[in-house]
Amino acid sequence: MTTADGVPSAASERMKANLDRIEALTRRLMEALSQRRAPNPALEGPGLDLYLNTSAAMMKEMADNPARILEAQVNFWGQAMKHYVEASHILAQGVLKPPPDPGPSDKRFTNPLWNSHPYFNFVKQQYLISARAVEDAVARIEGLDDVSRRRLEYFAKQIIDMMAPTNFLATNPDALERAVATEGESLVRGLENLVRDLEANGGDLLVTLADRDAFRVGENIGTAEGSVVFRNRMFELIQYKPTTDTVHKVPLLIFPPWINKFYILDLKPANSLIRWLVDQGFTLFVVSWKNPDPSYADVGLDTYVTEGYLTAIDQVKAITGEKKINAVGYCIAGTTLSLTLALMEKRKDRSVASATFFTTLTDFSDQGEFTAYLQDDFLAGIEAQVRMDGVLSSYFMARTFSFLRANDLIYQPAIRNYMMGEAPPAFDLLYWNGDSTNLPGRMAREYLRGLCQQDLFTTEGLPLLGEVLKISDVKVPLCAVACESDHIAPWIASFNGVAQMGSADKTFILSESGHIAGIINPPSKRKYGHYTSEAPIANVNEWKGHATRHDGSWWPRWGEWLALRSGPRIAARVPGVAGHPELIPAPGEYVREIVKV
Repeated sequence: MTTADGVPSAASERMKANLDRIEALTRRLMEALSQRRAPNPALEGPGLDLYLNTSAAMMKEMADNPARILEAQVNFWGQAMKHYVEASHILAQGVLKPPPDPGPSDKRFTNPLWNSHPYFNFVKQQYLISARAVEDAVARIEGLDDVSRRRLEYFAKQIIDMMAPTNFLATNPDALERAVATEGESLVRGLENLVRDLEANGGDLLVTLADRDAFRVGENIGTAEGSVVFRNRMFELIQYKPTTDTVHKVPLLIFPPWINKFYILDLKPANSLIRWLVDQGFTLFVVSWKNPDPSYADVGLDTYVTEGYLTAIDQVKAITGEKKINAVGYCIAGTTLSLTLALMEKRKDRSVASATFFTTLTDFSDQGEFTAYLQDDFLAGIEAQVRMDGVLSSYFMARTFSFLRANDLIYQPAIRNYMMGEAPPAFDLLYWNGDSTNLPGRMAREYLRGLCQQDLFTTEGLPLLGEVLKISDVKVPLCAVACESDHIAPWIASFNGVAQMGSADKTFILSESGHIAGIINPPSKRKYGHYTSEAPIANVNEWKGHATRHDGSWWPRWGEWLALRSGPRIAARVPGVAGHPELIPAPGEYVREIVKV
């Protein structure tokens, strides 16, 4: 395309430049894909047993009740053909509009063209009809055990979500409109984003959720003042600088989960639990876990308890000169804190004055949304993978958690990044979510088999460090905080675990919202409320039935509970005492490490 005097037009120059970019990006794409790890079939889908169980149940249903199967098929074809005939009839009359659309609203289909354009509306309605047919077919199958049914429902939903027309360029009006408006530039930028994600993950695809260049740990997130005062191969211990003249005598030690990094507790000043606790006059220590590489293959739960928990507790006691501390465990770190407390009870070690559990599971009798992954086929696949890699790579962890909310954490971000050509947002929470860590091989096997699958801690007991640990051995005063819409640690399962603990002094708080937002819920926001109950922590229905809702954050309520167990006020302690010098400023070195496996 040229101008009247033979000079290439601006559009022509843009097209040539885009074609050159596409050629270069295609080469990079092929190079990135060639680096992809060999797939582990056991981690790509369910094992043969689920297919056999479902097929057998379906065949039995066909033999015992063929009319029911035929009715479902006729109903599906009837709906699909009725809609096709209605759409064809309107078009035959020369009217460019879709037939009536009775379907429920769906946030994936917000573009007006889904309702007004015959083509897009036809695609949408046919997809929704098919999705309902699949859901109904799964619901109709009889003769499946509870685990197989839950797995079948989960994987059926994954297929339904994956096949949504919004996930394909030719049937996504937003992406097509953007491509036309930008003369194809959005698609080139989308290809750049796709290639960048593949290169960042060694050929595996993980959709980037947040701008990787927008945040620097220790610079604009995780900036609370403190010092690393101890380090071993498992963790760095951070002591935070006091902001009050006096502090409570009993120090506070937080164990964050090692699936992600601790700075979720200190994203920014306005929502920092770390800063809030320091401002309340607590001498605060936080563990920053090492991101393990393959040399940590033989690190197990026993290592985390001895070189992690018990060592950190001893260090805090030595630094402060106190005989007791208060401890907090978040998510998997709360689970392991409960194991540590059970072990300490066996050993008559009274170093922990009280314990707080954030979104912690100790009773795994109901595996919840993880049922699909906690069966022998997947666990055998994980065991094979960690034998090969030495660790359970953060890639598999991130992928698993993303599929629990596939539309929000996979497909919508993929549409935005790859089809629309948009840059990922500068969102601190999503940045932290993508900054995940590996799990040591032996620890991953022990946790998934012994705790999650076999539920040994609440049944026959978990063998660890020469003892058989049971949940009833957790006897220190405790406070548990669970979150109402938590899909990772469901609050009812969390409650049931606390109910079985042997403590005579228990407090349970139910926060509104989910696994992260329900915990990182500062009082200044007044966003989510919480529930408490006078009913005993025994029967979940009775507890909830007598519960009272309170406006605002649970932090002040917990702060009062903690203060009662933290002794009198004394002069503030500053990091760095004789024998425990400040090594480096917070947030330390371990939190910055990125280990790709």
